[in-house]
Amino acid sequence: MSVSIIGTGAFGTALGIALARDEREVTIWGRDPYAVSRIRDHKSSPRLPGVKMPHSLSATTDLEKAAAAETVLIAVPAQSLHMVLKRIKSAMVGTRIVLCCKGIDLESGLGVTELTQQVKPSVTVAVLTGPSFAADIANGLPTALTLACADEPSARILQEKLSTPVLRLYTTTDLVGAELGGALKNVIAIACGACIGAGLGDSARAALMTRGFAEMTRLASALGARPETLAGLSGLGDLTLTCTSEGSRNFRFGLSLGRGEDFEPTITVEGAATARAAAKLSDLHGIPLPITQATAALTTGDLTVQEAMDQLLSRPLKEE
Repeated sequence: MSVSIIGTGAFGTALGIALARDEREVTIWGRDPYAVSRIRDHKSSPRLPGVKMPHSLSATTDLEKAAAAETVLIAVPAQSLHMVLKRIKSAMVGTRIVLCCKGIDLESGLGVTELTQQVKPSVTVAVLTGPSFAADIANGLPTALTLACADEPSARILQEKLSTPVLRLYTTTDLVGAELGGALKNVIAIACGACIGAGLGDSARAALMTRGFAEMTRLASALGARPETLAGLSGLGDLTLTCTSEGSRNFRFGLSLGRGEDFEPTITVEGAATARAAAKLSDLHGIPLPITQATAALTTGDLTVQEAMDQLLSRPLKEE
């Protein structure tokens, strides 16, 4: 099975390294000629300093070449997914696309799988998500992820072909649950980062994680997900990692909000756009998501951290 990866960011590159370590031929595509040349000619990446790459990992700026593989992993920011798919001229008939991006499209309100199916209706779509930092995967540390695909035979093929001795994949047919767990946990990670950055303490963070998880499950269930999927790696597992570690860009972004500091503008923070998209879905479907709504307002500067906390703490008392 030929494999390519679209996206030379840290996560896409890390996946390429992990898969190529087993002597599999893997091609990675990027639009940045410098990043591509570093991978192709020097077997290194500016996004993963110090990590040596296998010789079976090649790099290209030819998007059509990358899209011609039997299995294509897409690891670009969720807000760039539509643009990248539209740039691929091939219909990709019979291709298995594995989406590694976590988010909700802000413009359309669609999840990444539905968006992909609209643009490339002839492909089989899967989602790869769960608690994982790029550096851990690139350095060969044990990692477990969820692989979601509505077509069970394809799920089993992908599970076998994409698993490695230290990258363990668990399958599910619940695409909606897997993609929304991975997307919505970033919103809660921003909230938790802001909580810690503002000095509100670990008890407040635990409360935000718990009530945030309830919001994730509420919205995902309303949109067709199975609640048990959110309790797995793609929901609770990913939430735990991103809300408790400064290795998470979304958590670090929240920290900067809580501290009143500027955040590095070149770093992609998926949760900021996802918070706004989820807030729109909350209004559209009449689903109460107070933490998500407050986080969306934080990211746009419409609320301060103190105002957000006051807003949440002044809500009517209720049963859990």
